[in-house]
Amino acid sequence: MRADSTGRYRARIAETAKDVAAAQALRFRCFIDGRGAALRGREDGRDADAHDALCQHVLIEEARSGALVCCFRMLPLEDGHAIDQSYAAQYYELSRLAAFDGRMVEMGRFCIDPGWRDPDILRVAWAAMTRYVDTHGVEMLFGCSSFSGTDAEAYLDAFALLKDRHLAPKRWLPRVKAPRVFRFARQLRLRKPDLRAAMQGMPPLLRSYLAMGGWVSDHAVVDRDLNTMHVFTGLEIRAMPVARKRLLRAAAAG
Repeated sequence: MRADSTGRYRARIAETAKDVAAAQALRFRCFIDGRGAALRGREDGRDADAHDALCQHVLIEEARSGALVCCFRMLPLEDGHAIDQSYAAQYYELSRLAAFDGRMVEMGRFCIDPGWRDPDILRVAWAAMTRYVDTHGVEMLFGCSSFSGTDAEAYLDAFALLKDRHLAPKRWLPRVKAPRVFRFARQLRLRKPDLRAAMQGMPPLLRSYLAMGGWVSDHAVVDRDLNTMHVFTGLEIRAMPVARKRLLRAAAAG
């Protein structure tokens, strides 16, 4: 895999245990050190779990120095029958998605080194994902999109906007499974969002999904271990309007 929109960054699939360890160390800095998350099982400075062995890991590096600036992992599934193998299935009841008949990829553990603020990094990451989607005939991307912290009050406008415009179709809507959730579609049913405040509170990766027609669960899972709230997020490639497909592929064309 190669994806390069500016010449400054390159994307590649991790090839060695050392590559995966580097991704886990970056995840630790972003998800554990950077969020005040629980250290249990992560005292070695890595964010690692059993899903790592099942996934392909994508590394975004600065071409000149080789510095790792971004990473994410991909779990390919032949169709929805394998949805229970996903990371998200730990937190969401996904039996409706078992009926999805196309190839799927769970995109997870996405993070950008907080010392790097270049928006081209996100574009290169999406270019890498787009090329993978096109090469392998993927019909749906999905994952968990995280809000920092567990205080829903900080994101009420963002959640209200998700409720108004971006809920999953009923045929795919995840049900509640996790013990701690914020049922924003129900609790904010009368709230009208302030659009500016909503977009300011929306995580960048989730904004990208939404711009391309992505949808979310009707509740957020409160993950106190990682000090986040996250929503299940899906993007149906075959259901996307032509203009939105053009958006998805624009970064990969460079």
